[in-house]
Amino acid sequence: MAASSTEKTYRFIQMFYFFTFFGFGSLFPLLSVFLEEEKGLSHTQIGMVIAALPLVTIFIQPVWGMLSDYTRRPKRLLMVASVIAALLGFFYPELSFFPLLFVGMITIALFQSGIVPLSDSLSLNFVQKAGKEYGNIRLWGAIGFAVSVFVLGRVTESTGSLNWIFYFFSISLLFGLLTLFQFPKRADAVTVSFRDGLKVLIRQRMFLLFLVSNFLVFGPVLANNYYFGTFILSVGGTLSGVGIAFLLAAGSEAPFMKFAQQVINRIGVLNVLIVSSIVSGSRWLFYFFEPSSLLVYATTIVQGVSVGLYIPAALLLVRELAPDNVRATAVGLYSAVGNGLGNAFFTFIGGVLIDVWSVNGMYGFFSAMTFLGVILVIVVRKWTNKAGQERYT
Repeated sequence: MAASSTEKTYRFIQMFYFFTFFGFGSLFPLLSVFLEEEKGLSHTQIGMVIAALPLVTIFIQPVWGMLSDYTRRPKRLLMVASVIAALLGFFYPELSFFPLLFVGMITIALFQSGIVPLSDSLSLNFVQKAGKEYGNIRLWGAIGFAVSVFVLGRVTESTGSLNWIFYFFSISLLFGLLTLFQFPKRADAVTVSFRDGLKVLIRQRMFLLFLVSNFLVFGPVLANNYYFGTFILSVGGTLSGVGIAFLLAAGSEAPFMKFAQQVINRIGVLNVLIVSSIVSGSRWLFYFFEPSSLLVYATTIVQGVSVGLYIPAALLLVRELAPDNVRATAVGLYSAVGNGLGNAFFTFIGGVLIDVWSVNGMYGFFSAMTFLGVILVIVVRKWTNKAGQERYT
């Protein structure tokens, strides 16, 4: 009976990730196109609006974490975050003018930013106790994201309205809400405060260096989610083409996430991070040279390596580099730096670069920063080898 209950919970968590990332995939890839075509914003203004999402994440995610620690009810907080983000999404298309759009996105971000860390915390605790793999849960998020962009590309092109991206975003979050009733109620127990955990982590030089590398490598990956639609249209693609490109890109992540643990066990977590980061940097460099739309579509599948392997490996390395009693803090800090600060920085800079240079120039900048991040991971590997910590290599 216990085994049956565990499997049921496992499936419901997978469903939650599917619906939640279906919502994210409905909104984020076409958000820049919506702001440009429906609201008439410049790319610099678009960069500011979109950067509000990850920028708010930096400051608000720790608040969600502290609320979770204080109340010991992360599932209830996850429900609140999902419901309010969904309701706000319904009303966003009615806003006009840059200041209102900017403030509106900040308001959505206040609640949307709590969904991933709260669900990840619950999921990681569950898989550790149940003997499951996080990658087999997270891959359903990749599938949901891929399917949604394909669907929304066709819906927006056939209806002529980009407002649908917000409606699908909201409805998907509400569907995900239904699966939460089967979620585990508790996450990792917190043994030290966030402040004390931070004091411990800032003395871990390998952990800090990887945070910088993650900022440089994963920031462009997340910014690409917002500007890839603009890039596809610039090389002659259509809204349906944007959907197909994201279906290929995000869809390729799922099989790699499924086998990520086996690959990590075979070649080592740091080697996986180096390879996946090099693939990311090479992809951005290729886009810098203005390829044809056909070649862009063909290269989207490398995202399976650059993201599908990177995410599970990075999360595993963070938990391994951090002392046992500050792992929850380490995961929160990792998310704030990569998903928050890195995302915000590269999203804003990306918008500015498109205005003053070109979308291809933006990808050239992304490539240079990514390869700098690769060098830092290589340094981390050298340090761990020197310290005799073979488990990281």
